[in-house]
Amino acid sequence: MNSIPKIVILGAGYAGILTAQNLQKKLKNNEADVTLVNRHDYHYFTTELHMPAAGTQPDTKTYEKISNLIDEFKIDLVKSNVTAIKPEERQVVLEDGTLSYDYLVIALGGDPETFGIPGMKEHAFSIRSINSVRAIREHIETQFKEFKKDGDETRLNFVVGGAGFTGIEFVGELANRLPELAKQYGVDPSKVGLFNVEAAPSALPGFDPELVTYAMDTLTKKGVTFRIGVPVKACDENGVTVGEGERIEAKTVVWTGGIRGNHLIEDAGFEAMRGRVKVDEFLKAPGHENVFIIGDGSLMIGPEGRPYPPTAQIAMQQGERVAKNLIATIRGQQTEKFAFSNKGTVASLGKGEAVAVVAGKKIKGWPAAQLKKVVDARYLFIIGGMGLVLKKGRFL
Repeated sequence: MNSIPKIVILGAGYAGILTAQNLQKKLKNNEADVTLVNRHDYHYFTTELHMPAAGTQPDTKTYEKISNLIDEFKIDLVKSNVTAIKPEERQVVLEDGTLSYDYLVIALGGDPETFGIPGMKEHAFSIRSINSVRAIREHIETQFKEFKKDGDETRLNFVVGGAGFTGIEFVGELANRLPELAKQYGVDPSKVGLFNVEAAPSALPGFDPELVTYAMDTLTKKGVTFRIGVPVKACDENGVTVGEGERIEAKTVVWTGGIRGNHLIEDAGFEAMRGRVKVDEFLKAPGHENVFIIGDGSLMIGPEGRPYPPTAQIAMQQGERVAKNLIATIRGQQTEKFAFSNKGTVASLGKGEAVAVVAGKKIKGWPAAQLKKVVDARYLFIIGGMGLVLKKGRFL
């Protein structure tokens, strides 16, 4: 190992950006060379992407330039696509070069998990990046414009596959946005259909049943048609086939039915399940003492014997712990095991509505919606201080 160890962080999502920020705060000069690799020069707030996708919030409020979040005198930012990870050679291959490392932090996020459903990759949108949500918003608006020209009512049907957090939050925003678009384009709102299809026996799987009922009732009143316990069997350019052959004709299908770890993890030879590696208690990849995998690519089993869901909350905590352990390792100090601290869960249901569980307490309606704002503002404060909170218009 070189006298100054090289730390390479792949990905600037929640896990990666928190790793980089904690390293730059606590590393002394010349203790390590830290490089952060990201395909874009901005960091986006994944938990808010459902809003610009629906068109209820400008996409500019859901991302920030990475150069405004890190000290580039301490962190070397490389804008590039990762094409391969070679753990045995301690190298990362980029589209325009190669990086060597002593310690590697893989925080590449995830890929949409379509479970092999025919046509889903080819014909459905997914909420996964700033570019993808722009495409969804523009496509939805285009359907209203085109309907005025050709009268094809299937353009006014919108299908959201998956009723987990992303699906429910997106449906909530769409339930607010679609009536506005109908009014804007002079379309009879009764012709607009919004369908949420979920294979599991409940929306928001694993969430408190009382709050799930409240969420579904709230969204049903807003015009959402739920098809729960009904799997999507196929997707094509004209809609989806669900259940035992039922068709929902639609020109817009947005898939939120799951994510898997980034394909580069499996390609690198790490043993993975749906692209996620079962990391040890220190967030290390099995058999690789110098490789940490965090965020969507990591798999950790909770005390109840079930995997933790890949949320922003756990990704942030993983980033903080990896940074602390990297510094401890470099200094020859004791490292600590990762222990997830669940601060609570909030799911928005559109403007002024949400459901939440915090410290075992159930919250719903307007109070939960305000809590969602607090959660979003808190994250902005963590990564960018009050200046970023104000810049993104929170509480204003």
